[in-house]
Amino acid sequence: MLIVFKSDAAADVIMFGDVGKKLIAAMGKDAADAKGIVTVEQLPEAAARLRALIEEEKARAAAQTEEDEEEAREAGRSGMAAPVNLAQRAWPLLEMLEFSIKDGVPVVWGV
Repeated sequence: MLIVFKSDAAADVIMFGDVGKKLIAAMGKDAADAKGIVTVEQLPEAAARLRALIEEEKARAAAQTEEDEEEAREAGRSGMAAPVNLAQRAWPLLEMLEFSIKDGVPVVWGV
């Protein structure tokens, strides 16, 4: 399943369902709803929540021990083969929210 976030202020942001649902929940919305909206009034809080999620993910990645990094290298999950983390996946949606704040338009999905 794909989730398509839409705004008149930016290009569509398309995500796989599981990642999109995590980001919807991080913005303070019900991830179980197939359709949703972040109203103009809710945009600043939703953007702040996504920024906090990104910072948490960055801190978690920075806290990785040398042993964890060696294990990832041995398993082939380093460099270009490293998985994309949630912080990286959240950036396009955060940018959409910021553009929407500037233009005063909502962000919707499932419509």
